Order: sequence, then C-alpha cells, then structure tokens
Amino acid sequence: MEASRKLICRQRQVLFLVLFLGLSQAGTEPRRYSVVEETEGSSFVTNLAKDLGLGQRELSRRGARVISKGNKLHLQLDQATGDLLLNEKLDREELCDHTEPCVLRFQVLLANPLEFFQAELQVIDINDHAPVFVERDMVLKISESSPPGTAFPLKNAQDEDVGRNNIENYIINPNSYFRVLTRERSDGRKYPELVLDKALDREEEPELRLTLTALDGGSPPQSGTAQVYIEVVDINDNAPEFEQPFYRVQIPEDSPIGFLIVKVSATDVDIGVNGEISYSLFQAPEEIRKTFELNPLTGDIRLKRQLDFEAIQSYEVIVEAKDAGSLSGKCTVLTQVLDVNDNAPEVTMSALTRQVPENSPETVVALFSVSDLDSEENGKISCSIQDNLPFLLKSSLENFYTLVTEGPLDRETTDEYNITITVTDMGTPKLKTEHNITVLVSDVNDNAPAFTQTSYTLFLRENNSPALHIGSVSATDRDAGANAQLTYSLLPPHDPQLPLASLVSINADNGHLFALRALDFEALQAFEFRVGATDRGSPALSSQALVRVQVLDANDNAPFVLYPLQNGSAPCTELVPRAAEPGYLVSKVVAVDADSGQNAWLSFQLLKATEPGLFGVWAHNGEVRTARLLSERDAAKHRLLVLVKDNGEPALSASVTLHVLLVDGFSQPYLPLPEAAADQAQADPLTVYLVIALASVSSLFLFSVLAFIAVRLCRRSRAAWVGGCSVPEGHFPGHLVDVSGTGTLSQSYQYEVCLMGGSGTSEFKFLKPIVPNSQGHYPGAELEENPDFKNDFSFSIQ
Repeated sequence: MEASRKLICRQRQVLFLVLFLGLSQAGTEPRRYSVVEETEGSSFVTNLAKDLGLGQRELSRRGARVISKGNKLHLQLDQATGDLLLNEKLDREELCDHTEPCVLRFQVLLANPLEFFQAELQVIDINDHAPVFVERDMVLKISESSPPGTAFPLKNAQDEDVGRNNIENYIINPNSYFRVLTRERSDGRKYPELVLDKALDREEEPELRLTLTALDGGSPPQSGTAQVYIEVVDINDNAPEFEQPFYRVQIPEDSPIGFLIVKVSATDVDIGVNGEISYSLFQAPEEIRKTFELNPLTGDIRLKRQLDFEAIQSYEVIVEAKDAGSLSGKCTVLTQVLDVNDNAPEVTMSALTRQVPENSPETVVALFSVSDLDSEENGKISCSIQDNLPFLLKSSLENFYTLVTEGPLDRETTDEYNITITVTDMGTPKLKTEHNITVLVSDVNDNAPAFTQTSYTLFLRENNSPALHIGSVSATDRDAGANAQLTYSLLPPHDPQLPLASLVSINADNGHLFALRALDFEALQAFEFRVGATDRGSPALSSQALVRVQVLDANDNAPFVLYPLQNGSAPCTELVPRAAEPGYLVSKVVAVDADSGQNAWLSFQLLKATEPGLFGVWAHNGEVRTARLLSERDAAKHRLLVLVKDNGEPALSASVTLHVLLVDGFSQPYLPLPEAAADQAQADPLTVYLVIALASVSSLFLFSVLAFIAVRLCRRSRAAWVGGCSVPEGHFPGHLVDVSGTGTLSQSYQYEVCLMGGSGTSEFKFLKPIVPNSQGHYPGAELEENPDFKNDFSFSIQ
C-alpha cells in the first residue's frame, strides 16, 4: 500500500515537471479574449479549435481542458464544437474590484501529446453602478473671514465601476458664494473641492445648503447627490497652523500594528479655549479609517492593521486640527508603503538637461541606465513615465534609455514638468524605483503684451493742477523675464492738430498717465489718443489701446451781462409811462455764462431798488416788470440793482444797474415826432425838456458804443479778425443783441456780440450796430419779437 502511494506521488511529480516544461516552451504572448461583464452564462467567447488550428475532434481526442488558478472555472470548453463558453455571469467588480484592466488568466491543456497554451480573458466594465456618497449629508463650518479663493475639500463619492465609468466630475447647484472643483488624489481617485468665490457674511446669511452631484463618465452617465450644509462661523483671529503642510513618510509593509508612522503638530497663537487643539481625520474614506488611527491630543498617527503593498502602495491622509473656536487647519500625510525585498532596481543618470527652450523641436532631456542586482526574472526591468506628458522614453542600448520631448513645448501652458521615471522589476512581488526629474521650460518671446481693456475712458475736471495723475493703463505679457517687462509710451495722435505732447505724459514703467498742464473745458471738452505697450524681448512685441480723456466743467466763469451795457459809458435810462399796468415790461437783463450744464443756468434777483415793491424781476428770464400801478406819489427816477447768479458750486454772480424814469403820458414804443413834440412843448415845457434830455442820452449811448467798438478794434490783432468776429474753439460765437424800443430808444437795434478769443477773461465785445432799413428789417438777420410786449429784448446767436 505504501509502495503504491509512492508510485502515484512520483507520477504526479513527473506530470508537473512535464507541465512546467510545456509551459516554459509555450508562446510568450498569451492569447487574449474579452467579454463584457454581466454577459449571461453559456455565452460564446471564441472557438478554441480555430484559434489553435485544430479540428473539433482533435480537441476531444487530445483531452483538451481549461484550467485556471485556484480551480476557479469561469469558462467551459465544449469539446464537441471547440467553442469556449462562459460558465457563469461575470461581475467585474466582484472579480477585480478597482483593478483595471480586469484580466482572468487561464490555460488550455492538451494532454496527448502534452501541450500548454496561455490565455487571458479581459472582463470589460459597463456602467452598472451609480456614484454613491457614503455620507449623504456633509456639514462644513466656514468662518466669514475666509477670503475668496479658499478651498474646502469635500468627501468624495464612490463608484464600483472603473475607467470612464468611474467618477469623472463633481458639480454643485448654482449659488452666489461657492463653486466646486474636481481634484485627483495620488491614487487616482477624484474628490470635490469647494472654492469660495464671494466673501461670506454671517449677519446676512448665517447658513447655506448646497446640493453636490457626482457624475461618472459612462454613457449614459449616472449620478449621485449629497447635501452640503454650510454654517458660517463668526470671525476668529487665528486658525491652527501645522508645522508642515505636507508630510511624506514611508513605512515597510511588514510594520507591526501600533507602529508610529508620523507625529503631526499644529500650533495656535490664540490663548485660552481658542488655543486648545484637537486632531482628527478629515473626510477620510473607510479604507483609511480602518488602516490608521489618530490620537486627537498628541497628533500621533499609528498603524491600525497590517499593510499590504500589493493592494495599496500609498495612502493620502488629511489631518484636521481644530480649535475650540471652530477654526481649523489641515495638512496632508502621504504614506508610501515599502515592499520588503532584497534589492530594488536602480537608476543611474548619465546626462540631464534641466532647462529646455520652448518652441524647440525634439530635444534630449536625459540619458540614464537602469540596473538590478537581482538575477533572472527579478533582474528584468521595465521603465516608464507618467501618461499625458509631452515626453517619450526611447530605448537605445541594453538597459539604456533616453528621455526626449515629444514636440515643441509651450511655457505659457506649462512652465515646469515633474517627470517620474518608474523602474519596475519582474519579480514576485514586483519592486520598483521612482526617479523624479524637474524640467523647466525657458521662455521665448512669442506673446505680445495684452492690455486689460481695449479702450479706457478717463475723467478730468478742468483747471487741474499740472502733473496731476489722471489714471492708468495696464497690460500683461504671458512671457517671463525680460520678455514680460513692459514699457508704455504715447503713440502719435491721428489728429495732427492735437498737441498731445503738451497735454499728457505717461510713466514708461507703470502706465500712469499725468496731465501736463491745466485744461480748460471751454477750450477742449475731450480728446483721445493711443498708448502702446512694448516688451523687452528680441524681437520686441507690442500692442496698443485707445484712451479717451473727458474734461469735466468747473464753475470758473461768472455770468456776463450783455444788456444793459456795463462799460463805464453813460447809463441807459428806461422810460416807463405812469399809466402802465402791473406787469408792464420795463426792460430785460440779458446775460450769458461761458460754462456748461448747471454751471450755466442763470437766475435773476432784484437786490436793491429806490422804491421797494414797485418793480420786480422774473428769476428765469431777467424781465423787469412793474409790480403794481404807478401813482403820482412815486418818484420820477428809480435805480434798480439786479443780481445775475449761475447754478454752479460755488455759485458765481454779476450785478447790473438799471435806471428807470417815470414819464407822464408816454405810452408808445417810439418817441413822438418832432412836430408833435413841439406842440407838446408849447403845452408843457417840462415834457419838452425831458424829451430833449432823453434824446441826448440816447445819442450819447450810441456814440459811446461806436467809440467802444473802435477802441477794441484797434487793440485786436489784424490776424484775429477775417471778415468779422473770429471765434476760437471753445469760445462763444458771435451773438446779436436786440434792443427793441426799450426806454428812450425810438428804434430797434441789434448788436453783434463776440467773446474775446484767447483773453482768458471771458470779456464780451460789442461791435457794429445793425440799423433796420426802411421796411423795418435788419440786413442779414431776423428780428425776434415778442407778441405780448412791445418793449422786449431778444438775444439770438448767429
């Protein structure tokens, strides 16, 4: 009996040896098949007879069968047809968890003669799981003093699918304060990060409720939601701060339970209750909570269960330190699990270029070799770098590699690359070594400056002080160094008449604009010019923007009285019949203001009168009218002082004096004819004397006006007048003042009025009188009459 057992044992040993020899002689490339998970059992996978080039009967004759590790048969072979069928419905998540790709290795054994084939069955994931938040309700306490841009990591959702079917993005319902960003941890899992866009105000809104949604990348996508409750905490001075924001530790996988991994430490400059700190794991997934334990008082992180390098190579633990005032600080502890093995692969760097110019063609960055002191499978090495990097690894000689750029680099997109060269052996378990290379991309002047605005509008009040800062322009350049150093300048204006060099200047370093001299709104209301920004690259690049300067009016011009004239000549006397009714138009004060807007709104006021209550002035048009019936007791001569005031701040004013003479029996707008005057003189000598006196005053007035015009014309430069009154830009054009039968004047006169150009005194000059022709019309002008009153003034601008 014992001999037969030994014989059977030896036969098995021989069989295993034969199998091992057959395996070593099998093809190195296994055959690969794929099937979508959740496919029903007995579904067709492939026809092994055709794949192996055998007949259907030959499979049965040679005793073909399918074997797999651990005798877990997920496939069955129909020897009659040679079809390889599923033995059961496969669930990728149950078979491979998060490992991707999910490959089930099996072998096809032909017993007679002995032949061995390697094969793999890849189970393809489908989007059959929706993202799920472990905690459907999250509570955050955020201080109202948190500045915009502050990030708050949130607990991630879990999805049993892999690849694109796993979580791709997080979104949050629209709100005024927060947005959500999707971040990726070192293990590839994506988690949401809440970013504050607008400062919180606890008094305005003490709490917020947001809906966080996790979306996977499947088609159609599936989603899961969680509620985020945000409590706005009142301002506290200081939050706890860790001595290091990032801890990187390594721990062997055979470390005992209770092993001290790292001690994190935070301090709070506050005192009392607000300075007492407690530590906790922040939004840690279940895997981390099962593996690590944190002492809330000391900050010690210890191992809670045995590590498995083949399962998880690193852990990212976020530790939160919170004081009694609900303020907290966070740090990240990256724990890398080290495999226990004799020798790990080594990387020897032979040549390294740490800086590569952008826009350069394919460039060699590094030349290195890899080696392993182990032998056979443990000494065979593979080398790789991260995906999605514009670099390639090329194998040259044995165990020598060159790292080259895949194409031209763009510094403005990425100015630094952290490349991790991963060297892995083929041993069991596999050991690997990572070598980090930092490659800097040097700048080339390939970006022109860009202004923050295509056009700027600046406002400047007139009469400004010289060298006043009126505004700034700003441009940015995506380049770096000298290529991003900008110089600002004024560009030649399109209008050659604009004296730009005497109006403004620009600081070449910072773009500040200054007014070189005081501006006058009445001369220049607005002007525009272009500014340029040029970098210091080679060749230099530039751009330009439009700047418009708007001059704002200031109340710097007092009202100017056009009528009655206040030039030191004989005063004009207005005649008013004693029989005039209340509201009788005595005269009209005509005034203008060189300012604009409300600074030029004029109002009239009677300041002083010989007899108060007899006359009144209309505030808006300057008309002087009788306030009541005249009587014989009223004095014959009256002197009125009228104030003209603008609506500026502060208000400016001017005053004018009117002389009024009350006349008995005078009711017509024209003086009586000489014959009638002679008859009346015989009846009343006093009236005759009065008429003669008034006529003399009128003649003297006309003579004074002509003499005044002659004197002014002599003082003016001949070049200032060409065919009439010259009107410089920003000054008043010529005006016509019409005095129609007012007071002692028996005819209607118009006076052309011009503002003295360039005098700066706002002085108005009255020029030639325009006398009506026989038909009562003025040559070249229309007389504006008031149908309600015969004694009326009209002021028109030609």
